[in-house]
Amino acid sequence: MIYHGQIKNGVVVLDEKPELPEGTEVQVQAIPSAPRKTLAERFQNVIGRATDLPEDMAAEHDHYIHGSPKQ
Repeated sequence: MIYHGQIKNGVVVLDEKPELPEGTEVQVQAIPSAPRKTLAERFQNVIGRATDLPEDMAAEHDHYIHGSPKQ
């Protein structure tokens, strides 16, 4: 059976309580995590694609999207 967890303050903390008897020997294997991408990296395929937007779109997006009064 495989249990998942993380290291917190130098201690292995499992995501769920294991159904193992006290004293059971276990083996811990570290799994390298993938590097996290920035928002710009994650959305690079859509950044700069919108054209013909109002100059104040960033500041007034609620007005243009939801119809709320301009600020």
